[in-house]
Amino acid sequence: MYFAALLARTEDGWEASDTELDDVETLSDLTELAREHAADVTGGSDEETALVFIEQEDVWFGVVRVDGEEDPRIYVSDAAAASRSSYGEILLTDELLGREPGSADEDDLEDLTDLDGTEDGEPDPEEDDDSAVIEGSSEAVPPGPLGDTRILDDLGLSEKELLSLHTDALNEIAEALGASEVLETVR
Repeated sequence: MYFAALLARTEDGWEASDTELDDVETLSDLTELAREHAADVTGGSDEETALVFIEQEDVWFGVVRVDGEEDPRIYVSDAAAASRSSYGEILLTDELLGREPGSADEDDLEDLTDLDGTEDGEPDPEEDDDSAVIEGSSEAVPPGPLGDTRILDDLGLSEKELLSLHTDALNEIAEALGASEVLETVR
């Protein structure tokens, strides 16, 4: 089960809303969604800090921080687990993984899907094509935390505290930010 929420910092504290990620396909889409949320709750200013929380219950969580027009900062608690999730794949950009866009890793994954023992690269009806890509992706992605571990330092959650979170992480993050009540209203 997934949960996603947007938090935007205002002069009066944090404002939260739950969000559907069905129309979000890229990190750029997610970043724009966060900026729009910040502009909505701050009366037109998208210069405030916005956070996107994504959580797959007891498996992994991710935080995307957008400060105005700056590039988004990302933290994922378990990159290998997130790589097996369509929402996690949004966060696991080539840059975050330390790869060049269109790198050989992606080409190798495409080549692996053709090594199924069938003629002319036709899919084997006994195998699910998605599983080969997912398995290959998780091998290419390191297990454990990935990204900016200091993403919430200035907001009240240290790197050490962030790295120690596993279950119920979003509630603990919200509590450290002073946003637990507003996050609870959208849960």
